[in-house]
Amino acid sequence: MEGYTVVFAPEAVEQLAELYRYIAGQGAPLNALRYTEAIVAYCEGLRTVPHRGTRRDDIRPGLRTTNYEGRAVIAFAIDDVAMLVTIIGVYYGGQAYESVLS
Repeated sequence: MEGYTVVFAPEAVEQLAELYRYIAGQGAPLNALRYTEAIVAYCEGLRTVPHRGTRRDDIRPGLRTTNYEGRAVIAFAIDDVAMLVTIIGVYYGGQAYESVLS
């Protein structure tokens, strides 16, 4: 089985870049790189197990969320026909993702 393709929406790419800049700005550029790369790797893991996380149809039809290390919420959608997982957003440190995504 080849698995699903994982793509990042432009908003998610920008959120990862903002997270990197924030951590790097605290004097830890190596930690910033490691952390954001780990989030990307976690998201890419959805290619083999795309239906993990929690369905959040209450926010948006087809939306799912999962957590990374209890500090980041990853919002994504799955297209089973196209075998595609789209990372919609990466929300860090209690950001109010529900209102943004609804």
